[in-house]
Amino acid sequence: MSRFEPYSRGRFSGLRVGPGALSPFIKWMLIINGGMQVIQLLMGGRLEMQLGLTPSRFFADFPNLLYQVFSYMFLHLPRFPFFHLLFNMFALWMFGTEIELKWGSRSFARFYFLAGLIGGILTLIVLPSSVGPVIGASGAVYGILVAYWLMFPDRRIFFFPIPIPLKVKWAIPGFMLLGFLFAGGSVAHLAHLGGALFGLVYLKMDWHWLRAGRWIKNLRYKQKVAKLERNRQNAEDVMKRVDAILDKINEVGIENLTPEERRFLDEASSELSRKNHHSGRNQ
Repeated sequence: MSRFEPYSRGRFSGLRVGPGALSPFIKWMLIINGGMQVIQLLMGGRLEMQLGLTPSRFFADFPNLLYQVFSYMFLHLPRFPFFHLLFNMFALWMFGTEIELKWGSRSFARFYFLAGLIGGILTLIVLPSSVGPVIGASGAVYGILVAYWLMFPDRRIFFFPIPIPLKVKWAIPGFMLLGFLFAGGSVAHLAHLGGALFGLVYLKMDWHWLRAGRWIKNLRYKQKVAKLERNRQNAEDVMKRVDAILDKINEVGIENLTPEERRFLDEASSELSRKNHHSGRNQ
């Protein structure tokens, strides 16, 4: 596959392979996943049983294997010529680089891992008794594919060996359909589906609940501001009444204050002294 962007000078003068240099998060994913592939080869399959997502073991030993819904994304089929790893990392670079540069590495990383997480969770829900380990970053990558599909629908790409540039809005769904029909029974289709659905919901609904923490902080801040405003208003009301009582003392003498006015003046004086003392300690 290669990205195709037409320029004004000539029909194919804008052809280029790939989105350019590696973005920061994708570079680390390529390094980590490549390193894990080497470790898998050295361990001869033992790593897949421990870090792969095996639904039957996951539920039988719950919650001790919770980490598997995350760790399964870093393993791939350790069989030469390593098409599983190469395809996922190539697709991540091809379609994810521009998204990471647009969103920023932190937001992109969050999206990537959540897509993989949802793919794993959907697998657990639908196939809770499955005994085969699910491995691969495909769930996360399918989330990236859907995000690219929604963000750049009219971008044109080549799917070699087809010599015709296809628009992303047709090419990516077609590619997903072919993967579902011809990939075989060993492919974790539910992880793919979960990642793709997450990408669709994330971009279409703007994923407001991810901003819940910020919303709660804003709510607390507004509550604090409202409380300070109430306290300020109460203080102004108290001082107005204190001023009125002091004016009365100047006019008729303190002996003519009512018991309620005396009590209010004493309480206001005590409260003011306490606040001044507390303020002095904090300076």
